[in-house]
Formats: sequence, structure tokens, C-alpha cells
Amino acid sequence: MERMVSCLTSDLVLLGHLIDCLMRKIPIVNLQNLGLDNQWDDFNVDFLSTHLEEHNTTTSSLHKHNFFFCVLFTKGRGTHKIDFDTYAIEPGSVFFFRAGQAHYWEFETPPEGYIFSHSRNFYESPYLSDKLNQFPFYRSIKNPPFLRLSRPDIENLEPSFRDLIKEFRCDSIFKRSKILSLVNLIYVDLSRHYISSDKTLKIVSPTYMKIIERFEMEIERHYKEEKSPRFYADMIFISTKHLNRIIRTSLDVTASELIIDRVILEAKRLMLRSENSLTAISLSLGYQDYAYFSRVFKRRTGVSPKKFLAEISR
Repeated sequence: MERMVSCLTSDLVLLGHLIDCLMRKIPIVNLQNLGLDNQWDDFNVDFLSTHLEEHNTTTSSLHKHNFFFCVLFTKGRGTHKIDFDTYAIEPGSVFFFRAGQAHYWEFETPPEGYIFSHSRNFYESPYLSDKLNQFPFYRSIKNPPFLRLSRPDIENLEPSFRDLIKEFRCDSIFKRSKILSLVNLIYVDLSRHYISSDKTLKIVSPTYMKIIERFEMEIERHYKEEKSPRFYADMIFISTKHLNRIIRTSLDVTASELIIDRVILEAKRLMLRSENSLTAISLSLGYQDYAYFSRVFKRRTGVSPKKFLAEISR
């Protein structure tokens, strides 16, 4: 009997993987495709208007990136949708984008500004201790990827962005080192504005940051198959109680909620492709019982999958 149950479970998991492979996915933009005349495959920077002109076909519809990017708007208005959250685009809007997120923007007036993109490895050298998650906007997926600057703040930051573009376009000695220093300077200045703009943001110890980063990394790898905090606590070599304490103290959610929120986010992304049925989505995310998946979805979002699908299809 146990063997039959085991075989059935394995077959269902395999079916979920097969359905996942067949489902229509959101297209992914690679960093290597941004700088056509650039020999670097882990960094790119440009004026925003130039970037949009060269990559309009890939940025005007929903897509993902396999890299991080930061964009500062100095002119223009519109909306920017990042993983189903909508933000206003206006002068002073800054967006921080993590690898894997889905987004697109729509403009009411022509935008201007600056944008730089990089891989994780570009910033996180194996010989240095600096990590991207030291910056509050990259610390966790629960922290908003958005900041609004005043006109004086924009004017103070613009020279650093212009210096970054100038350095990238030249061919001087220690070019890479200076670019990394300029990126770090911009991130530090933006972090100060980010922290001062959100009084509820908590200061997290380096030890907790490492655990949160590892936890979210393991979630990204296993969320389709594993929904239990105990599984992830074992992967990080800490107790489930301690993991929950760290997550609740740092992010004001439980470990279980962080796992399920990642599942719900992927479900929403898959629903954007109308060819994907709700049953197939449920299976691909590890739920063999669609009714149970529907209850989980509604408990976290307030609406059923069917209602959510109807809303985004309007």
C-alpha cells in the first residue's frame, strides 16, 4: 500500500513538472542583449531615453529580467507595474529591480533619466564582503522596489549617474573598479533616502540578513514542491522556531506566509498567460487538489483565482 501511495505521489509530481514545461511563460530579457556594442556581459548603463528607443519591443510588454537594475526618472509620467503592484512614474521616481521579477511600463509623456543594469556577480565579488542585500530595497522581496526623490535630491544624484555613463563609455585604466565604486556610491545615497522615507523600515543585523537571503534563495529553488517552514529551516541548519522569529522580527510576516506569497506570485504571473488553465497552474505549483489551492489563494489575496483571472482579463 505504501509503495502504491509513493508511486502515485511521484507520478503526480512528474505530471506537475510536465505541465510546468508546457505552460506559456513570461519572456525573459537577458543582460547580454542590452549592450549590443558592449564587450561586458554583466553590466550596462545608459540614458533612459536611449535605452527605451533601442529596446522598445522588449520593454513595452510584460517581461522578466535575469539581472538587477536601477532606474531614475528625471522627466516623464506614466505607470510602472511590478509583480502586480502599480507605481506612478513621475520626475524623481526611482525603481529597484531584482532578477526574476516581472514588469512593464506605460508612458503618458516621454520619459528621461538614467538606467543601469548588472548581474549579481558583478557586484558581489567573491573577494569582497559587500552583498546586494545590504541595501534595504534588495534586502527582501517584501520591501517595496520604489522610491520618490525631490528635485534637489535628483540634482544631487544626477552627477553620479552621468559619471557612471561617462566612465562606461571611456577606455581608461581601472575602469571596472571605478564603475563598481560609482554603483556602490549611488546605492548608498539611494539607501539613505529609502530608509529616511520609510519610518517603519527595520534595521536588520548582518546575521539576520544572511539568513533571510538564504531562506529566500531556497524558497526560489523549492517553492513548487516544498511549502513547509521546517524544510527550509533544515536547509539553513536552524530551528523552525528561530527561522520564524527572524522572519517575523525583520519582515513582519511568518515564514509560512513568505513561502505562500512566492507561490501566489508565480500563480498570478502564470495567469497572465490566458492559455494556462487554473488546474494546470495549480498542478505546476505542487497542488494536486485545485480546490485546496483556490482556498490558499483566496486566503492570501482576498479573491479566488477565478475572480483574479477575470479582473486581469478585463
